[in-house]
Amino acid sequence: MKFSILTAVWNRAATLPDALQSLDTQTYDNYEHVVQDGGSSDGTLELLNARNDPRMRLVSETDRGLYDALNRATDRATGDVVGLLHSDDFFAHAEVLTRVAHVFEETGADAVYGDLEYVSARDTDKVVRHWVSGPYGPHKLKRGWMPPHPSLFIKRDVITRWGGYDDSFQISADYDSILRYFGQGRISAAYLPEVLAKMRLGGASNGSVRRILRKSTEDYKAIRRNQVGGAPTLIMKNARKVPQLFMNKLRSN
Repeated sequence: MKFSILTAVWNRAATLPDALQSLDTQTYDNYEHVVQDGGSSDGTLELLNARNDPRMRLVSETDRGLYDALNRATDRATGDVVGLLHSDDFFAHAEVLTRVAHVFEETGADAVYGDLEYVSARDTDKVVRHWVSGPYGPHKLKRGWMPPHPSLFIKRDVITRWGGYDDSFQISADYDSILRYFGQGRISAAYLPEVLAKMRLGGASNGSVRRILRKSTEDYKAIRRNQVGGAPTLIMKNARKVPQLFMNKLRSN
C-alpha cells in the first residue's frame, strides 16, 4: 500500500520543520510527499528544496487558498491512500503510517481515522484539547459527528469518485467533503483508537471569533447541502467540543 501524504503550505518556515521531521521518522516508508506551495517568500521553499528526498514532489505556484492547494496536490497524487500533513501539524509518533496501513489491510475499509490532540502553539507538549473520535456509525452524522480531518486517511479512489474539496468554502470544505464521502458515498470506515496527529491552536478554523462564526455558517451550509440534518446537527457538532476540553483538563490534573 502506497500513501500520498499531502502538504499545502504558504510561508510556514517556523512550523514546517516539525511536520517534516514527523514524516521523516515514520517507520513505514512506502509513501510520496506531495507538497503544494503557494509561492512562499519566508524561507519555506529553501527549506523544502534542501531536503533532497526523492519521495517529495514539490510544486510552487499561486493558488486560491488551502482547499484549492489541496485539490491540486490530490490531482498529482499517485498513492492508494491519501492523508494530510498540514504545515502547522505533525504526526503523533513514528508508527502512525505503519498502524494505519495495518488497519487498512486488516479491514479492507475505505477510510481509517484516529484521534487528534490540539496543542499550544508556543508549547507543543501542552495539550489543550483531546478529540476522541470513537467508532463510526451512519446515524452519527446527523448528531454532529465527524472524524478529525488531520487523522483521516482515505482511499484515493473515493476522492476520485466523489470529488475533492469545494473551495467555495473558506473553512469548512473538509467537513463538507466528509459528509459527502460518509453520507452520500456511504464509505466504510475503521477507527484506530489512538492519537495520530497533533494540531497547533490558531489555525484557519480557530483563529478568531469572526472565523469561528464563519465556520459555523459554513458548517450549517454543508449540513444542509448534504442532507444530514439542520440546526440541531450544528448545535450537537459544536457541543461535542465541550467534553473534549473538559476531559483534557481532567487528564492534566
